[in-house]
Amino acid sequence: MNIFQKTIKRAHSFLFFLGGFGSLCGQIIREFFYPPYYFRLTVMQIYSIGVQSFFLVAVTGFATGSVMALQFGAGLAKFGGTLYIPKIIALSIAREMGPVFTSLLVAGRVGSGIAAEVASMKVTQQIDAIRALGTSPIKRIVIPRLLAAMIALPILTLFADYIGLWGAMLVSRGEFNINYEFFINKANDTLRMYDLWTGMLKTSVFAFFIAVSSCWKGLNTDGGTQGVGITTTRVVVASSIFIMTSDYFLTKIFIMTVYPRFN
Repeated sequence: MNIFQKTIKRAHSFLFFLGGFGSLCGQIIREFFYPPYYFRLTVMQIYSIGVQSFFLVAVTGFATGSVMALQFGAGLAKFGGTLYIPKIIALSIAREMGPVFTSLLVAGRVGSGIAAEVASMKVTQQIDAIRALGTSPIKRIVIPRLLAAMIALPILTLFADYIGLWGAMLVSRGEFNINYEFFINKANDTLRMYDLWTGMLKTSVFAFFIAVSSCWKGLNTDGGTQGVGITTTRVVVASSIFIMTSDYFLTKIFIMTVYPRFN
């Protein structure tokens, strides 16, 4: 297979994915507002996606905040600007690092898990059994996971922001002799509510894509257990690319609209 054929094949796969993703979104919208509603399944998914990810998010958030404090502090110390560490870190974590890192972690842990679970149901014909019983796989499988992801991910982001700032505060005190009261006051003076809700809005968009793409890939898996592994890998790659790409455009929109209005 030459380069031209590979390019055509990849383009066809990409267009097929976009078409399937859009079709699944349309099915979700059509079925979302009609009963039955599986609240118990949604709560179970919130626990699986949110509660069971707290430790991973906590460790990553603390490490991120600590490293950022070291990096910014080492650079600013050359110019006598260590007092600006709290301001820079607070904005960086709330607007970018918290939402993006948390979403990437969820894409790796939860997105792959959803894809593997749904794909296993597909290859073992459990999806066909659900249809045979007169139940919609969209309402029973896709919508609970989508709602759970869009609820849990913004909460995880706020948690990661807090833990990241806490780690940065400890490192700033130990390495650059910035006391806790000064760090907290400067962070509070810098952060505004729109810094937090724009970050949460980003993660809601990320969560939508992670959940829908994971479910779509799982529902369209074939090839047995080998297909399950391929689906899991492709979901993580696709979700990570979307998160990094859409983050740029969302940030651009917020810079042009939200931030100038309040600054």
